[in-house]
Amino acid sequence: MNLGDKVQFRALDQDGQSVDLSDFHGRPVVLFLFPRANTPG
Repeated sequence: MNLGDKVQFRALDQDGQSVDLSDFHGRPVVLFLFPRANTPG
């Protein structure tokens, strides 16, 4: 993967609804990921 490559990303929001990165096309997005609780790392 290189800077500027397009990616596809889908996850569940806090309400359990599916959210796709393409839903935000044309708008700035900050994607914040963190480790699951009680896992190493």
